[in-house]
Amino acid sequence: MDEPRYTASTYGDRFADVYDDWYSADRDATDDTEAAVERLAALAGDGPVLELGVGTGRLAIPLAARGIAVTGLDASDAMLERLAAKEGGERITAHHGDMAGPLPDGPWSLVVIARNTFFNITSEEAQRDALREISRVLAPGGSLVIDTFVPDRSGRTSSVEVRDVGVDRVLLFVDRHDPVRQQAWSSFVEMTPEGNRFRPCVIRYATPDQLDEMAADAGLTLGDRWAEWNGTPFSTDSTRHVSRYEAAPLVA
Repeated sequence: MDEPRYTASTYGDRFADVYDDWYSADRDATDDTEAAVERLAALAGDGPVLELGVGTGRLAIPLAARGIAVTGLDASDAMLERLAAKEGGERITAHHGDMAGPLPDGPWSLVVIARNTFFNITSEEAQRDALREISRVLAPGGSLVIDTFVPDRSGRTSSVEVRDVGVDRVLLFVDRHDPVRQQAWSSFVEMTPEGNRFRPCVIRYATPDQLDEMAADAGLTLGDRWAEWNGTPFSTDSTRHVSRYEAAPLVA
């Protein structure tokens, strides 16, 4: 029997049933979403928005509720099914596809990649391909916004963390990290009397400076960088960044 292969859809397919419960349960997550929607709506103006890795529509649905035309791309049918089943999900134009391209032609006033999703593209080459494709489909003067963590330079290579323990359930988080390749492999392991459930994730991360270099190579220029969606200034101590890159304006 062949070993299951990790693909662009694996993360979404394995997490779709728990994603909203696990990642949207606290007040901080709600505040973060509200701040993100406010900032993205202001950036979008009257133009159409493309969200890559749209998932279950955390940002896309409230943006569409403001009258903004939103297309949501995801490699996972399971995520897109959850999106379609939500109230307001019918306002989103769903597109099944890979962030690395090809992308819907647009032109898009705004392309959004939130919550570390850009790092789900698992190689530097594919990340560069994605940025070139985004540059191709952005409208002149349009913006790409990437929200992601700042890599930890501690040198840690692996860990096991107990996330939850119950009478009939244990949830572990395990990860392995290669700081040279800038890759991490992780999985939530859910153990119950019925059996074990694995929810894997593979990422290729990059520093803000590396992202800037890749974006510049694709013809995109850094416009703004914040530590949070609410506009907190970015500093060397920031553990996260929200960065806005600009496409070249139309030359008369």
